[in-house]
Amino acid sequence: MIEQNFLTDDLLAEEEIQKIHDTTMEIFEETGVEVHNDEALQIYADHGARVEGEKVYFDEDLVKEYVGKAPSKFKLHARNPENDVTVGGKGAVLAPGYGAPWVTDSNGNNRDATYEDYVNFTKLASASDNLDVLGGVLVEPTDLADEERHVKMFYAAAKNSDKPLMGSALGKKKARDIIKMSSLLHGEDEIVDDRPVVITLINTTSPLNYDDRMLQALMEHARYNQATVIASLIMAGSTGPITVAGTITLQNVEVLAGVILSQMVNPGAPVVYGSASTIVDLNTGDLAVGSPEYAKFVGATAQLARHYGLPCRGGGSITDSLMVDGQAGYESMMMFNATVNHGMDFVLHSAGLLKNYMAMSYEKFVMDDEILDMVNNYQGGLEVSEDSIDKKAIQHVGHSGHYLKEPSTIKHMKDFRVPALSNRKGFEAEGALVRTYERAHDLCEEILDGFEPPALDPEIDEKLQNHLDEI
Repeated sequence: MIEQNFLTDDLLAEEEIQKIHDTTMEIFEETGVEVHNDEALQIYADHGARVEGEKVYFDEDLVKEYVGKAPSKFKLHARNPENDVTVGGKGAVLAPGYGAPWVTDSNGNNRDATYEDYVNFTKLASASDNLDVLGGVLVEPTDLADEERHVKMFYAAAKNSDKPLMGSALGKKKARDIIKMSSLLHGEDEIVDDRPVVITLINTTSPLNYDDRMLQALMEHARYNQATVIASLIMAGSTGPITVAGTITLQNVEVLAGVILSQMVNPGAPVVYGSASTIVDLNTGDLAVGSPEYAKFVGATAQLARHYGLPCRGGGSITDSLMVDGQAGYESMMMFNATVNHGMDFVLHSAGLLKNYMAMSYEKFVMDDEILDMVNNYQGGLEVSEDSIDKKAIQHVGHSGHYLKEPSTIKHMKDFRVPALSNRKGFEAEGALVRTYERAHDLCEEILDGFEPPALDPEIDEKLQNHLDEI
């Protein structure tokens, strides 16, 4: 987790946040949100919302009441308590790429993701010192049958990591399967409902819709006190208004409607205000996630979440580039810096993604992990003390000479960050002109070849496998 010690100034003025909020309330009362699930409609109605057919309308008092029940932060538990993380507060909890149907291989070719890829990315995420949470749909393993995909993915993540895990949002049954397996992983035969042991991504269907499967999963997680990230991926100019401000307002309506439902189901259930919204490149019709406009979405989302007292999700090391090249590097660094500096609490897509969420790359994963480590080091700050100023050494060396043999140099010589990937060799050194992509490929293979999963209690492992067999 990256402790956020240095944040950028807020993007929006207080009166601009209030304008977005006021317009959100008007849309809630006048336009409403379509909800395609009878149980959810009944829950809204039972708690005071106006329901007309499949449309739900809210007044401001109801919004304030139920959004106010959501916690501003919560602990997400891992099977190894040393890896527990707090979502909300002053730290960015990092998770790798999510949802990509394709993998870009070492030859630059795009292909369908497989279960082997899923396992490999799980290992890379587990081995990273920077990533805090993994699992869910790291990639979409198209070689597994739909009915077993979610449990096999979870088992791979549980087997290869002792960090907190992500679950499934594909309906009530799949959500329950993962909550049950999460409980088994934590040594409980009954479903855990007293603490969050899994977090799941719930997506809206823009504009102003929630589909049946997502609603089922949202309610199931809320019932058992399991965490959800409720997020919109609105495309400004396509599924949302052409302006960033308009799309942010639409996003606010959609996300708050889901937050309200979670709190109606179970007041205090952990929930994260999420965003993957960005603009559409009107020349191509594609998302533009490596754009400065996307960074503005990140900043505005973080501010809105803070306005409502909610933890927030957005951003990551993302790019529009089709390959691991210079564009992928500068866009990913820009977006990750914006993400951390604007105060995002939960960061999905922190490593591995190419082409606006659509493809994962092994080499990009390793390069992004280097970015995470660099930003983490920067956010660690600068110590100013008698020891670090080192007046004694300055006076001893005086006006000439060097500091190489000074006692303070020997004492602190290992304080500087040592790159895992970046090249600092001179032109004449052996291997100096090996390209970053090739070094990343070699480092990735080294990590996978040397990977050893953390120990898993054999009895728990057997219970997980038995549950797999029951699916």
